[in-house]
Amino acid sequence: MLRVAADAVLLLHAAFVVFAVLGGLLAWRWRWLVWLHLPAVSWAAFVEFTGRICPLTPLEVALRERAGEAGYSGDFIGHYLTSMLYPEGLTRPMQTAFGIGVVLINLAIYAAMARRYLRRPNA
Repeated sequence: MLRVAADAVLLLHAAFVVFAVLGGLLAWRWRWLVWLHLPAVSWAAFVEFTGRICPLTPLEVALRERAGEAGYSGDFIGHYLTSMLYPEGLTRPMQTAFGIGVVLINLAIYAAMARRYLRRPNA
């Protein structure tokens, strides 16, 4: 059961990362999501810019260790994403670049949304 819980935390964490990076596209369609997406982007950028570890990472590791599996050190991006893309591991400049990428992607999406909204007649 603990392994299932760890896998659920992993899936939740992955969904959060995808939502933080690309959720602006969903917010374009469903404007009420802006109120969920902007805090998610803010949290993701804060974690990346400050070099912190999201609380979901130690939760997943603890569940895996209690289930008798091997845990891992570092953060979610470093363990799951960076290890696939960058075999040498996550560095501070790379982590900062991830944060900048999240912010820039979402600034572009929200700028396009604002431009579209402002061009509408009777906006």
